[in-house]
Amino acid sequence: MRPKATTPEDLARLFVERANARDAEGLSLLYEPDAVLAFPPGSTTRGREAIQAVCEQLLTHGGEFTTEKALPTIHHGDLALTSTHPADGTGGRTQIARRQPDGTWLRVIDRPEIPPS
Repeated sequence: MRPKATTPEDLARLFVERANARDAEGLSLLYEPDAVLAFPPGSTTRGREAIQAVCEQLLTHGGEFTTEKALPTIHHGDLALTSTHPADGTGGRTQIARRQPDGTWLRVIDRPEIPPS
């Protein structure tokens, strides 16, 4: 049983943990079934199954994922906007998460890379 996000901020930590464990299925379970991921750069990946496939490709490249410094979360009801300062210098990462009926959080929209201007 994989832990669930009890706060929107948990999603980034769980992403890093699952990525470092090379758990593509676990990564996809951090997203709502019809979520949108803006990755690979310049593309849009829609739906948990497609997100899992993209994560499988991402994880084949190896490397260690690190937890990045979070910016303050902005809440509006059951929605939350999270973002971090990326360690790789891509410019920023932003996500929209939604509180689920059981009180846990899943990503709805994820933009992991914003090119620097």
